[in-house]
Amino acid sequence: MRKIIFLGLLVIFTVIFVQTAWAGPIKLTYSIFFPPTHGQNKAGEAWAREVERLTNGRVKITVFSGGTLTPADQTYDSVVKGISDIGMSCFAYTKGRFPVMEAVDLPLGYPNGQVASHVANDFYMKMRPKELDNVKVLYIHAHGPGLLHTKKPVATLEDLKGLKIRSTGLSSKIVQALGGIPVAMPQGETYESLQKGVVDGTFTPMETLKGWKQAEVVKYTTDCPGVGYTTAMFVVMNLKKWNSLPKDVQKIIEEVSARWVDVHGKTWRSDDAAGRDFSLGLGNRIVPLSRGENARWKKAVSPVVSEYVLYAEKKGLPGKKSVSELENLIKKYAKKYK
Repeated sequence: MRKIIFLGLLVIFTVIFVQTAWAGPIKLTYSIFFPPTHGQNKAGEAWAREVERLTNGRVKITVFSGGTLTPADQTYDSVVKGISDIGMSCFAYTKGRFPVMEAVDLPLGYPNGQVASHVANDFYMKMRPKELDNVKVLYIHAHGPGLLHTKKPVATLEDLKGLKIRSTGLSSKIVQALGGIPVAMPQGETYESLQKGVVDGTFTPMETLKGWKQAEVVKYTTDCPGVGYTTAMFVVMNLKKWNSLPKDVQKIIEEVSARWVDVHGKTWRSDDAAGRDFSLGLGNRIVPLSRGENARWKKAVSPVVSEYVLYAEKKGLPGKKSVSELENLIKKYAKKYK
């Protein structure tokens, strides 16, 4: 009898083993809007390779860079629908869709991308907004302070008045508050728009000057730390696909994702430095604001924060709490990552 039971169990285990072997690795697709050579795309690819390594090849992730699988402004919905299993893009590309996460992009004086990335991820973990309940959020990261890059020098609010400036999400309100004319568009369209004169400048972090080659089509960067905003970026996974993964694979992905917040943060910092060097190497100039002018710019954008709080509260969302939480997180991480 024992022999029969043993043989029966052996047959069952053999069948399970063979079925698992036939099934092959778990194949996932990953859509990233950054071009292949960009530091953030490389960080995303490194995340994928780390997941593959730690799962001993049980997971295989194919990365589609440069928006080749899904356009930047459609990446989130494409993940929800299962067109791609995983996606990285900006919340700001679908304005009004993520009202709580929009708070991260406010001009709160982010000093660098490492601080911004940890702040953005911690903010999500703290707030857990329902607007992201239809995906599995793997992690959030965010770029260093957005600065003004233009074809002609801008050293005062008067210089900026009437200029058409590429911007996204809440940064468009910053441009408007400063007297410019905001023009919404993804990063991928910015180079050509600057080149053809569709826009006079762009509000974006230093890294785009090299990562997106935009230093080739601008001449000046206005160093305006008083209005240092960021743009939060999601890395999310289709919820059905996530729920289908074995628990041990889920655990590995979560552990890698937690570590990769800082990987992206450090990459943002180094990419900003590289963008600055690249721009200066082309003969472009950095225009620093005077202390008084910096204060003027900061005062000019303060209504953007107030307006967000009112907007969020009217929608029944924690606008005041969101801003307070972000300010506290910036102070915390600014001390840690100077």
